[in-house]
Amino acid sequence: MHLYIHIPFCKQACHYCDFHFSTNQTRKMEMVFAIAKEISLQKNYLQNKTLDTIYLGGGTPSLLTFEELSIIFDSIKASFEIKTDAEITLEANPDDLSEANLTVFRSVGINRLSIGLQSFYEEHLRLMNRAHTAKESLMAVQLAKKAGFDNLSIDLIYGIPAKNHEIWKQDLETAIKLGVSHISAYCLTIEPKTTLGTWTKQKKFVPAEDEFAAEQFEILLETLTKNGFEQYEISNFAKKQKYSKHNTSYWLQEEYLGVGPSAHSFNLTSRQSNISNNSKYLTLLDEGKVPFSKEILTNEDIVNEYLLTGLRTIWGCEIDKIEKLDATWMEKNIDSLNNFQVQNLISILENKLILTPKGRLFADKIVSDLFI
Repeated sequence: MHLYIHIPFCKQACHYCDFHFSTNQTRKMEMVFAIAKEISLQKNYLQNKTLDTIYLGGGTPSLLTFEELSIIFDSIKASFEIKTDAEITLEANPDDLSEANLTVFRSVGINRLSIGLQSFYEEHLRLMNRAHTAKESLMAVQLAKKAGFDNLSIDLIYGIPAKNHEIWKQDLETAIKLGVSHISAYCLTIEPKTTLGTWTKQKKFVPAEDEFAAEQFEILLETLTKNGFEQYEISNFAKKQKYSKHNTSYWLQEEYLGVGPSAHSFNLTSRQSNISNNSKYLTLLDEGKVPFSKEILTNEDIVNEYLLTGLRTIWGCEIDKIEKLDATWMEKNIDSLNNFQVQNLISILENKLILTPKGRLFADKIVSDLFI
């Protein structure tokens, strides 16, 4: 079983981000107590009470103090068993990673950090309105290693408009020199309700062309592969045995509980979505109610979601698993599958559908064609 905890606070709003968060931290402790209460109220959502992974995301979980983290972890321990080798991840911003904070994180049991560096280029950090500097990006990884964190992931963003690819190549070179074991790389996506979305609409910002972003993705693949990273999911690269166990659970459709405003939960047959409003969340938890909406998943929903997530990974999708839910799926899609094989976009190995390296470049199109 897997547990996700959403911490809905940030120091400032990044210009590309459309996740749920607030820059007003006055009710942070109140939120921590509400999250702890929800953990207790939701402990029976899944039958298995043993946690393989815990993931604190956001928002910015690295804003939490020792006291706040302790309240959350005390609630987890009171409701669940935690495996001795459980992967416990905390998302962190570089400017929060002081020696003191890193000691706090280790003391509560966190053994993996996902650091939102995004870039080592000052101008790009300012464009994205990140709260840290390029120097702090470098220092964060060095301090984390010194503090004993050997399971480190960093986030990078590509597809930022530039004259050429030199900045992106330098970002990758710097990341490799830092010696991290996991890199998540995402294309800059312009979401409508973000600052960059508004600027784009007002013609104050011109996004990179798709071809430019695709070229940077190919540079990413080539560079990381040469340096011993495996692309185990389209946007995620890891050294051997350093895959994110928590995120892999999502892609392979394992059960998980999500706690906190905007968090989602999945138990194989239904999905729950918590309300994306801090004040309403706090009010309802104070009344002992968990503010979520529930969706019962049809076989069609489950197959489509499995295709959407599974085909993004090196493990692909098991045909037998699909046909248990839709016995005629293979028959209905045989022409598309044959065409994808001829184009070297997909392979069928040991009863599994797996995207080829070329196919990963067209994953969204392939998946949409195979949807029920």
